[in-house]
Amino acid sequence: MTIAAAKAAAAVKGPRFSLRSRSPAQTRAAAAALGRLATPGTVICLRGSLGSGKTVFVQGLARGLRVGRGQAVRSPTFTLLHEYAGRLPLFHWDLYRLRSAGEWAALGWEEVCDGPAVTVLEWADRAGPLLPRDRVEVALAIAGPRERELTFRATGRNSRALLRAWSAPRPL
Repeated sequence: MTIAAAKAAAAVKGPRFSLRSRSPAQTRAAAAALGRLATPGTVICLRGSLGSGKTVFVQGLARGLRVGRGQAVRSPTFTLLHEYAGRLPLFHWDLYRLRSAGEWAALGWEEVCDGPAVTVLEWADRAGPLLPRDRVEVALAIAGPRERELTFRATGRNSRALLRAWSAPRPL
């Protein structure tokens, strides 16, 4: 299924849908479209194995938020958090090295997520029950050497509105 077809189908299927990306460029393009529509306070939680494309997704999201070309988007595995300036600030967390949700709580994440920014969390499952109630969840699965299956789910009113807008058909 192409990205365009999946987006069209998403409008019918509701808050959970999948699409198949055939390349890193398609993954970035899908995420960039989401970034163009993101509003202050948007939280996007990414799950997937190593190499599934989480950082590639964030690169596309950053492009959609108009993060400057001089700001290389890389996974903050050792620093936990990178901040990028764009149309809206982008806070990019990588929770891979955390051993518990309590460690994330001790970092004061709520202060970052409550601001007028877009927050994206790689390895979001490490945050456990501390995840914000209203969020977009994206599961990335390896479907081939360059292909990825992306499954999106909205958990609240704002995230549903964002995914609805993202999946709406656009005039050619």
